[in-house]
Amino acid sequence: MAGVMFSFYNFASLIELNIGISDRLDENRSESFTILFCDFTNISQTLIDANLPSLLRTSDSIVHWEHYYFFVMPYTDKYGCGIVKRMIEELFATSIPSAAVCYPSNGENSPELLEALHVEAKKLHHIDLDCLYSAANREP
Repeated sequence: MAGVMFSFYNFASLIELNIGISDRLDENRSESFTILFCDFTNISQTLIDANLPSLLRTSDSIVHWEHYYFFVMPYTDKYGCGIVKRMIEELFATSIPSAAVCYPSNGENSPELLEALHVEAKKLHHIDLDCLYSAANREP
């Protein structure tokens, strides 16, 4: 198992790709994929680099901006996302501030999903993810 790393600047395109795949393969439009945000501010980069990719499937994508990490997990609903979050917290032996949104229930396109993630992170942890505006190619 190993998640695949993508550039933050390709984040919106990665989301659109997952939307396209989901629309093509998932006729009932259930929670086709989940985007999980984790704030690794208090975790060393060396520890993250050495351990994080092995937790995820090869179909999962990893995008990061500084100490913020975003995981795009196909065919994962919020329940499955919660399991992944617990695995991450067990790996690093600490609570990790996080937020998650699902396609299509939280948004129909990348700007809507990124905005929903921004709102969720702010509501749950008072974390301002203004970086997502540049990922969505629009101004805050």
